Amino acid sequence: HVHSEYSLLDGACRVNGLVARAKELGMPAVALTDHGTLGGVVKFYDAARKAGVKPILGLELYLATDRHSRAGVKERNAHLTLLARDETGYRNLVELSTRAYLEGYYYKPRADWDLLTQYHDGLIALTGCLSGRPSMYLKDGRDDDAYEFVRNLADLLGPENVFIELQDAGLPEQREMLPKLVELAERAGLRTVATNDVHYLCDTDCHAHDALLCIQTQSNLADEKRMRYGSEEFYLKSAQEMRERFADYPGACDATVEIAERCNVELDFGGYKLPTYPVPDGYTEGSYLRELCELGIVRRYGAEPSQEVRERLDFELGVIGEMGFEAYFLIVWDYVKFAKDHSIAVGPGRGSAAGSIVSYALAITDIDPLKYDLLFERFLNPGRKSMPDIDMDFSVARREEVIEYVAGKYGRDHVAQIITFGTMAARAAVRDAARVLGHPYAVGDKIAKMIPEQAPPATFAQAMLPGGELKQAYDADEEVKEVVDLAMSLEGLIRNDSIHAAAVVISDRPLTDYLPLQQKGDAELVTQFDMNDVSKLGLLKMDFLGLRNLDVIEKALEIIEKTRGVSIEMDQVPLDDEKTYTMLARGDSTGVFQFESAGMKEALREIGPTEFEDLIAIVALYRPGPMQFIPTYARNKKDPASVVYDHEALRPILEPTHGVTIYQEQYMAIARR
Repeated sequence: HVHSEYSLLDGACRVNGLVARAKELGMPAVALTDHGTLGGVVKFYDAARKAGVKPILGLELYLATDRHSRAGVKERNAHLTLLARDETGYRNLVELSTRAYLEGYYYKPRADWDLLTQYHDGLIALTGCLSGRPSMYLKDGRDDDAYEFVRNLADLLGPENVFIELQDAGLPEQREMLPKLVELAERAGLRTVATNDVHYLCDTDCHAHDALLCIQTQSNLADEKRMRYGSEEFYLKSAQEMRERFADYPGACDATVEIAERCNVELDFGGYKLPTYPVPDGYTEGSYLRELCELGIVRRYGAEPSQEVRERLDFELGVIGEMGFEAYFLIVWDYVKFAKDHSIAVGPGRGSAAGSIVSYALAITDIDPLKYDLLFERFLNPGRKSMPDIDMDFSVARREEVIEYVAGKYGRDHVAQIITFGTMAARAAVRDAARVLGHPYAVGDKIAKMIPEQAPPATFAQAMLPGGELKQAYDADEEVKEVVDLAMSLEGLIRNDSIHAAAVVISDRPLTDYLPLQQKGDAELVTQFDMNDVSKLGLLKMDFLGLRNLDVIEKALEIIEKTRGVSIEMDQVPLDDEKTYTMLARGDSTGVFQFESAGMKEALREIGPTEFEDLIAIVALYRPGPMQFIPTYARNKKDPASVVYDHEALRPILEPTHGVTIYQEQYMAIARR
């Protein structure tokens, strides 16, 4: 009975820390049973397997009388601990959690008895904590109702799969309940099991967990009426501590080992679960992709494409076929075509996908990889077994139309957006810590501003280096030390969840065959797993990015046509317009994608771009590391005689970038020399 940080603002166990602590304590197995969600399962399973600890996959289910009820009064939901014995049990956990969100969400994701009767195979049930139905009944003196509930559970799951859960984390109510629960087990002919309702790893983490509860309830530690656990024992105890605590019930501890031995779930991280693309009769995915590409290269390169074009196309199609990704390209081609056919603005392409002539032929991208010496191997490589990753930009105003089209084509139960988890960065953790400690806002704000503002956000490990402003204040001021100590214990914990700005998953089967879902807002279907876990399961993740610049361009074209009577096609705009480069060389780039920041404007003024290749170079150079070479590029561009090559073989590779090595393609070309 363990809650990780995926029990948002209630569990303080980081998944990797949980596994490491279980291993340190010599435990052969450890379970994960978060509140209503399976969001941490993949990371937990992977970490446990790597550590040699057996992962037990579970869920603490919220059990309502009727999941469809939306009564005006908030019902107190009962808790029920469920563990998966096998793959069937795991799939049923997925269904229970998903349907609790999609059909029963009311403050919490709620299931009910009807749902449990549909999805009970392969499960072991523990009757829960003090908020479990049996304990709630026994507390109210309704012994017969408690008996009826556990007998119904035993009839449904089988008596060997139902255990009366005993807990003693130092709460008087738990100790009062123990003999009643043991008596209930004897009356119902069921066994007991000892659990500890873990919410943090070590006893020393109690204070941090208390603060986490305050963040959840927007209270502070001094508030006497706030939510609190009433004991400092909700940590992961050792086997010895548990046996000492349950010395009167030794069989309850033995049952934990038996349950662990009976839970054997294997998650499939091998292979890809790509949906098939519905090709016309007489075609395979491979033959249809080739035909589309043949038509595309004629459109791009003319009626008689060069030998270089044909060889590149044959090479790429061979790699794509060998890796089994024909359907991937057809799927992307199809929804990009839909967008363009319906006048939805689409970006010209970004990332390594621009290195593919197949993408260019299919009009997925509008950048000629041969013209710009872009390498296909950066995008797809038989030596690197990973899914292709094509990020597409769409108009913000009409992005949802493209997602809706994909959902309609492949099935609404096959498509969902992907969740993302926001974690507490150091600055935010300081502000939260100061607030729950009862300090004025100004105190937290002052300390937070001692942490450098940067991307990615600075960590405490960076901010607390000797000589830094925060470290000096920490050593000199007890108030700062108190806030920072608490904030450091909160750093990195999950604070909230939301919908990823771009990521969408498309599956070959209903998504609940692979992962649990939940709902955000009124209609958004979202995975409970983040994008890394979705990819680990071999599912197809695609990024549908909403780029507001595309909407601005569309509006500008509309205004130009309305006021000047001139219709402009963006793909016909020349890339050698002298006035445009003069404007950019002045740093006059407000509203221009990736050239808007003050630093980027300064780089434009320093380099003075005169051709499109300069703009490409500036974007690549303006990032940590390469940024130091901006003055060198600017000097060499203005004074070609100042360029020095360490070896003459470097000249053809580096001459286009004025002697500066900027691109990965250049490093790869140098390595091949």
